[in-house]
Amino acid sequence: MNQEKEQGKYEDILYLPHPVSRRHPQMSLSDRAAQFAPFAALTGHDEAVKETARLTDSYIELEEGQKERLDQRLSLLIKAMGENPGQEPIITVTCFHPDEKKDGGTYVPVCGRVKKVDGYRREIVLKDGTALPMDNIIAMEGDVFRGAED
Repeated sequence: MNQEKEQGKYEDILYLPHPVSRRHPQMSLSDRAAQFAPFAALTGHDEAVKETARLTDSYIELEEGQKERLDQRLSLLIKAMGENPGQEPIITVTCFHPDEKKDGGTYVPVCGRVKKVDGYRREIVLKDGTALPMDNIIAMEGDVFRGAED
């Protein structure tokens, strides 16, 4: 009953056409929608959730046999570079890159021509300038290693 009474109160204007202002331009639909867009009260929260969900790998501690094999390959690489100074062997190195924001990191295969092996800094430097720390390398592949190992 109350609702009927209220509706009867506005019966004279209920079915009139929607008024359009002559002074003020009508707002675009995208601007109207922006008024009702969700408010981000917790700025940066979405990024924090995504960062937490991002997976990283743990650092793999190599066994003695794996370390010896890498040392052999490193020696073969140094020998090949000494015997053929003009040639830069192409190798693929799987190297651990620590994550800057959280524990762990990623294992990334890097392929390139070897410019030098720096024993002082303990890194392999590729021709493009990429420096690969020897302590982060878990595998080395390439033609220079084929047929020379037992």
